[in-house]
Amino acid sequence: MASSKQLLGMIRSHAIGDEANFFAIAEHIAADAAKAGRGRMANDIRTLVGNLQDEAARRRPASRPTPIFAPRGELASILHASYPETKIDDLVLSAPLERRLRGILREHRERDLLEDQGLEPRRKLLLAGPPGTGKTMTAAAIAAELGLPLFTVMLDGVINKFMGETAAKLRLVFDAVSVTRGVYFFDEVDALATSRGTENDVGEARRTLNSLLQFLDQDKSASVLIAATNHAALLDPAIFRRFDASLAYERPGTDEIRRILEVHLSRFTISGVDWTSISADATGLSQADLVAAARDAARVAVLDHGGTICNDLLRASISERAQLHRN
Repeated sequence: MASSKQLLGMIRSHAIGDEANFFAIAEHIAADAAKAGRGRMANDIRTLVGNLQDEAARRRPASRPTPIFAPRGELASILHASYPETKIDDLVLSAPLERRLRGILREHRERDLLEDQGLEPRRKLLLAGPPGTGKTMTAAAIAAELGLPLFTVMLDGVINKFMGETAAKLRLVFDAVSVTRGVYFFDEVDALATSRGTENDVGEARRTLNSLLQFLDQDKSASVLIAATNHAALLDPAIFRRFDASLAYERPGTDEIRRILEVHLSRFTISGVDWTSISADATGLSQADLVAAARDAARVAVLDHGGTICNDLLRASISERAQLHRN
């Protein structure tokens, strides 16, 4: 049965015309029913929600923007809400990593099949790897592929020097997780989950980590939780056990370097590019570096070369980007 918090949330959403939150809570109730073994009830709720959403879409004027849950009150300083349009096809990832992500998405799209067998899709994902390798874009793509809002947790609004306040704000985040279905993205999660026992360990940091572990354990919602870190070695070992999957991100290899540059230079003539020399120059750069180098080269091409990207121009842009890391 629906909890009192869910019923109050639905009434409040209906009263203020927040369709997105109303339907998200209904999805939570359906998920709870499925976990409790009430498969028929869960299917009836989801069918009704689908029909109501279709009817609402038909009634909605074409100029009206897609409704989105907007965090209010104290949550407004902690969560940033958006509806990304990035898709998995927009990412350039290694083949094994892309397969794993597509598999996770399929679990969510076909969750009914899993729930019929007492299983559920993986909802808690840990993304680890160097900066600029696609972790943030992955969170956006998962939200877009599942048609869910992306809620980015703003750590500067969560972390507080006063005892107990960080844990209290984390509780607000996880309350939102349970009420409003979405993709919740914790970037640089090592700020909350640094290993206990390090030389910089202090009591408040331990309390924050323990609270985070407890909230992750207690979370039984239908939301997707994604945590990202550039420093997996700093994470407390206990954090890894709270996630359903850990995905490793690496700097692009030779094939990925070419694909990234081709995608971001698709409007330009690049037939004269020597990809062997370009890949050699770009080895060690992140996906974000390559995108920036492609845009730098594109600007020069438009202004000085009639829209043609020559090999020397692209190599110069890549060299300038690499120089930033050497300074």
